[in-house]
Order: sequence, then structure tokens, then C-alpha cells
Amino acid sequence: MKTTPFAAILFTVLIMGCGSRQYDVVDVDNPIYKPNTAFIGSEDLSNPGFQHIIKKYQLDTIFHGETDEFQRILLLRHWIKSVIKIDDFGDPYPGGGSAEGILDEALQGQGYHCGHFMVVQNGIMNAYGYVTRTLGAGPGVKGGPSGHHGINEIWLNDYNKWFLSDAKYDHHFEKSGIPLSALEIRDEYLKNRAADIVKVKGPGRTVTDEDPETGTSKERSAQTYTWIEFHTHNDMFTAWPDHETLLTMYEDEFFMNNTWIWGDNPHWAYDKPEFMRLVQNRDAIEWTPNTIASEIRIEGNVANIKLISETPNLEAYQMKEMPDGDWHQVEELLSMDLKRKRHEFIFRTMNLAGVSGPEHQIVINEK
Repeated sequence: MKTTPFAAILFTVLIMGCGSRQYDVVDVDNPIYKPNTAFIGSEDLSNPGFQHIIKKYQLDTIFHGETDEFQRILLLRHWIKSVIKIDDFGDPYPGGGSAEGILDEALQGQGYHCGHFMVVQNGIMNAYGYVTRTLGAGPGVKGGPSGHHGINEIWLNDYNKWFLSDAKYDHHFEKSGIPLSALEIRDEYLKNRAADIVKVKGPGRTVTDEDPETGTSKERSAQTYTWIEFHTHNDMFTAWPDHETLLTMYEDEFFMNNTWIWGDNPHWAYDKPEFMRLVQNRDAIEWTPNTIASEIRIEGNVANIKLISETPNLEAYQMKEMPDGDWHQVEELLSMDLKRKRHEFIFRTMNLAGVSGPEHQIVINEK
């Protein structure tokens, strides 16, 4: 029988189809990606001021060859504590309020309050590529503790989470060995007055129920985070002194049913609502810098992959193919030829300071 051109073409397609592998994407327990929908901007690491403070204060000497990210952060925090003494009643303070001005005066013996420690820690940690933000907090108790405290949260790539870092007292909080964010400390205090967490001090992470410097108990320290204001503009170092004041606060049931008392009065932003941004979605506050999500579409023997992240100062995406591939740069959109029964790809972000984000795994198996 004579074969028509159409039949010949169909026969060829069927032959090619029979030789094509079919693949499935395997479910993998990757770090959770949460987009940034509440905060504005980030520090610009190309700003020469960051390298300037590293060189001026010889900050590289603090590490002593340490490569662990968390330990490097704790060593830097400890150095800040070692060179700035506490003075809560020194207003007007010299130094102009910038990180460099504060450090210069501190090295001459000037003391500072918590907000100054916050500014310095923000500048130094960001200089090394560790995404850091500034925030304020307070117990807010009418007729009781009602002060205000300036601190930082720093993103830990190895833990894929934020942790609260207090440079003034060189401490943070942990639960089962995991550093806690400000909102996590708040959860624990409101649940049972922080009974299930510990306060740890210094690079050695020494458990310290009562601070030897101030006599403040773990419970009272945790109470500070009953009320939290996150600074919405994340560029205090590079925008100084024109850094904008806009406060992001978590509007949960506790917030709606209570009032933040600062001094003897409600927090000033209640009367100036244009300075307060209320957020009901907790994930928007605890967004995930440097973390990758992916979209995968398989067409025959080709995997089309789209990488998604919120990485301040992103320099590149990197990939390696397991089991023995090397890291190399890739674009956010890429196509991978599938030639084996199993393919395992690992991706990460790299920022301008050479800090890599949490690893994201994609596994594709032949059906």
C-alpha cells in the first residue's frame, strides 16, 4: 500500500516518541520560601562605606580563621560589645548617630544606649553580607516595665531563619539549640513567660538566666519582646541620616486587645498612624532572604527551570549537579537535558559579599 506523506510523518513522530524518556519531579523538603511583601529596600553593598568600616576597624582580624557563619556573627557582635560601653543617660551623644561616628567616639571611651548598638551592629553585619534589619521593642506594661529597646534581627542562612541579636548585652535566645526571632521570643513569653527557652551570652553561647552585668532575668529580658516594631525601610546605614521612620507591626489578637505603653503613655505612633503599618500576615514579617523557590516544567527530555528568590545584593545563582559536580554560575531561567534515570541539582544564591544562601534541591527521576 502506498504511504501518504501525512502517514509517513506520523510514523516518524511515533518512532521518536517511543525513544523519549518520561520524567517526574520528586518532592523534596527544601527550605521554605516566603516573599518580601512588607519591607522596603535593602542596604546597598556596593556603597564604599561598608568596605571602609571593615578596613578602618580591622574587622577581619576578629574571626581568627572562623568559617562558620553563625559563629562569625557572634564574634562580630562580641567585638561591638567589647568596644562600646553602656551609657543610657548621655544625651546629647557625640558621633552624629552614624555607625562610624559612634565607633570613633566609643573607642575614645564614650558610652551609648541600645539604639546606638543597633546602628553599629546593622552596619557591620551588612558589611559582611549578612542580611540585618533594625527594630524596636518593649514590654509595654501600664504601671510596670514600659521601656524601649533597640536591637537587630539577622538572617541565618544555615538555619534558614531570622534570629534576634542584642549587641548591647551580647545575648540572644535559643530553644533546643535553635536561635529565635523576635516574634518567636514573644510567642514563648506570652505562652508561659519564656519557661521553655534559654538566654545565651557571647560567642560561647553561655546559658545565662540572670545577666551578670545588669541582674536582668531571662523572663524579664524576654518580656521586652511583648511589643515589636520592625523598621520598614531596610537601609539605615546607606540612607543615614535620611533614613525614613515607618514602623511595621504584627496585628494579631494580642495587638488588637492590648495597648503598647511606652513611659506612662501609649506608644506615640497610635496618635500618628501614618508612621505605623499593621501587617496581619506573619510570613510577610518573617520573609526569607536568599532562599530559592523553583518552577519546573518538563518537556520530553528537557527540564525547564525558573529560579525565584528575594536576595538583597544578588550577584548570581549557582548550581552543581550531584553527586560530584562543582558550583558554577547559572541564569534564573535554564533548560537542563535529561539523559539519566535520576538527576539531582543543587542551587544557591550568592550575594555581592560572597555569602551564599540556603541550598535548594531539585530531583528528577525517570518514571
